[in-house]
Amino acid sequence: MSEQITSESRAELVRKLGTLTLTSDRDSDVHVIALEGELDLATAPEVEQELKRVEATDAIAIILDLSGLTFIDSTGIRMMLSASARSRADSDRLSLLRASRAVLRVLEISGVVDLLPFRDSER
Repeated sequence: MSEQITSESRAELVRKLGTLTLTSDRDSDVHVIALEGELDLATAPEVEQELKRVEATDAIAIILDLSGLTFIDSTGIRMMLSASARSRADSDRLSLLRASRAVLRVLEISGVVDLLPFRDSER
């Protein structure tokens, strides 16, 4: 696992989690967590840990960017539903961006796509 933290107003953390790369980057009041690769039983706990860490900050908006995901399993779906529920109870700060077509299809088949706080119209 490699970590990189940069400059004053921006703080970036990059983690290689085997089949998933997590990039966590704060710029001003917005914190973006970008996922690239596979969100599954092996990687979801680390993503959830990072989401909870960011939720504990004063960020006004938390964006989970799914555009780089190539695969998601039920553990990843459950993690996103839990994060969404925590967000609704805490100022609705979480939004999701651009799920890939493959990931979106899994969310649609699972019946959860309309339960998640997608920010853009590309979902």
